Amino acid sequence: MKYRSNKGFEIDGHLDIKVIENEDDFDGEITKWNEILIHGDSEGLKSLAKQLVYLAELDQEDVDDKYLPIGSREHLHLRPSLELSKSSIETIIGRLDSKGKKEFPSNYIPKDDFKKKKTTPN
Repeated sequence: MKYRSNKGFEIDGHLDIKVIENEDDFDGEITKWNEILIHGDSEGLKSLAKQLVYLAELDQEDVDDKYLPIGSREHLHLRPSLELSKSSIETIIGRLDSKGKKEFPSNYIPKDDFKKKKTTPN
């Protein structure tokens, strides 16, 4: 996959990304959480998918260091009123693995791997 040094305006169609805050009272205990909502028309969602595939398939090792230095991660900014709707929040989509070092950010916490856990039949 060829690296794009010029970025911006990657989303066609309509795409809306927002965060909503939720709160629930369960037996007197207040629980709060956020949800990220991603909605779009067919063209907008396909365009987002195209950007995700670009990021997934890009061989960061082949990108010139002047564009992506060792230890950096390829990413794209999706901005309200430009790539996204005016009601959206700025969103950054990108790779977890860094160029060269192949390290994830230090604040990354992996999900539980339920597929590898063996269950004992009853």
